[in-house]
Amino acid sequence: MNNAKQTYQNRIELLQGTLDMLILQALQWGSMHGYGIAHAIRLKSAEVLQVETGSLYPALHRLERQGWVTSKWKLTDSKQRANFYRITSKGKEQLASDHKRWQQIVQAIGSVMEPEGGQS
Repeated sequence: MNNAKQTYQNRIELLQGTLDMLILQALQWGSMHGYGIAHAIRLKSAEVLQVETGSLYPALHRLERQGWVTSKWKLTDSKQRANFYRITSKGKEQLASDHKRWQQIVQAIGSVMEPEGGQS
């Protein structure tokens, strides 16, 4: 039972880590409010990745506590008040580290999925 709980916890951390990385990457493109971040990720992923509000805002608050993003209340183009997030230098360092780790994971999974000898 403890092993199953650990596996589940690892899955949650992997998903959170991936979401954190995607948010930090989106903020590399400029300061955005939550809806803008979700929209940017959805568009950049050709509508494959849909970040729900229930996941996005807890992640943004977590990133802010880590010092990886800062936020400031501003008016949107439609004159609504929204919290705009910006990546910090510490966040940029974290993104570089996460990206490197992500590339290693993608390569490792690709190696496992590749038929032996490289043939189908």
